Amino acid sequence: MNSLSQILADHVASTQFEDLSAETVSVTKWFLLDTLGVAWAGTEAPGTEALQNLVFAEGGSTDCTVFGSDVRLPATAAALMNGTYAGALDYDGVYEKGSVHPDIVTMPAAWAIAEKCHASGRDFIAALALGNDLTCRSGGAMAGNRGWFNTAVHGVFGGAAAASKLLGLDTAGVANAIGLAFSQASGPQQATIEKSLVKRVLSGMAARSSVFAALAAEQGITAPQEAFEGKFGFYTLYGDGDPEALIAGLGERYENAVTVTKKYPSCTANHVAIQGAVDLADEFDLGTDDVTGAEVVISPFMNQLVGADWDPGDNPQVAAQFSVQYSIACAIARRKLGIAEIQENVIFDDQINKLASNVSVTVNEDWPGKFSPCELTIHTKDNGTLTRRVDHTPGTQENPLSLDDLKAKFHDCAASGAAPMSRDQADIVIDKVMALEDVSDMAEFFSDSAVTPRAA
Repeated sequence: MNSLSQILADHVASTQFEDLSAETVSVTKWFLLDTLGVAWAGTEAPGTEALQNLVFAEGGSTDCTVFGSDVRLPATAAALMNGTYAGALDYDGVYEKGSVHPDIVTMPAAWAIAEKCHASGRDFIAALALGNDLTCRSGGAMAGNRGWFNTAVHGVFGGAAAASKLLGLDTAGVANAIGLAFSQASGPQQATIEKSLVKRVLSGMAARSSVFAALAAEQGITAPQEAFEGKFGFYTLYGDGDPEALIAGLGERYENAVTVTKKYPSCTANHVAIQGAVDLADEFDLGTDDVTGAEVVISPFMNQLVGADWDPGDNPQVAAQFSVQYSIACAIARRKLGIAEIQENVIFDDQINKLASNVSVTVNEDWPGKFSPCELTIHTKDNGTLTRRVDHTPGTQENPLSLDDLKAKFHDCAASGAAPMSRDQADIVIDKVMALEDVSDMAEFFSDSAVTPRAA
């Protein structure tokens, strides 16, 4: 009987662009645009310059693009940088069932190999769809977690699958790439708990490991074939998993279709509270002078991620992104939460900080939801006590974003970072992603897009 790795590998090796449904192609391009935008904005996020100094100095072959830069690097190094950029602002899509962010690992890994191999847009779409599906499946099939950062430990499998698909590996080669990915799966949740900058690098590390796994498999390095179910496999070492769930409906449905598009550059656990605060602020024309305090009720899972007392600490941007108190205060004060609202000049705004200190957090132990619902109460001088319950996270199937919303998000992201795009430049990139099937060589994606990266 074939192992789980071999079943997955056969599916990856045999599936072609023509086998994908129109919906799968559309979803894949949607999240490619989303992830490219947040990566572009993340090129100047705190911590990225230090990593650039290290990686750029090492140099190497010039196969692959580094987003927002005219520097070109080997595939593994480019995947590391672009994966770090993509995860830096915590603004990327999330598959809620497995609490995993698929695209920030698979997209940078696939992009690097697609450039290295001069793959077509059609082949890139197929590889990315397959990789993201595997990442989501892996995350959704694991019932327990022993403290690992899900995006990294599950994403490395999807990234390796996407990269090996673009290399044209057969079933045996893809299976070895999956085994090599297992051999490198790593990343602790402790990085999130301590709000350390390495949390932003974990997705890049997984993308780099994905590329290495595929390239090593291409060279004939063998790896465990029972990566998931083996005696000392993934499910033994990392957390209890369900083998049937991992492969159920394989090829019939793509799990990444239900990935949530983030409306705000913040931990997803903040989003229902942000939405409630923005809605009430707009509806009642609230200002910081009018608001005397607020209370929010959230689930235990949400509280674990974002419920701690507000303290900018040594890493204010990370702290802001993982604070429901800051999120509510900022959303009331500015009636939005975009790229500008996670910059230090806003994070240290006195009025926002005063209001954040008057936001209390209550945990409803009976709420099983991960990222919703929330009940928000705002106390005001002029409008009395206002309440709002938000049951569905923005960007979910129950509360979806429109294509215009996605494009607006891309414009906001592309206008920031190390190489800000003009609106016209951003529109060219949007159009190219939407018609990615027509791209003959991914290595030429930016060459005629009128986007000129700045020198690093």
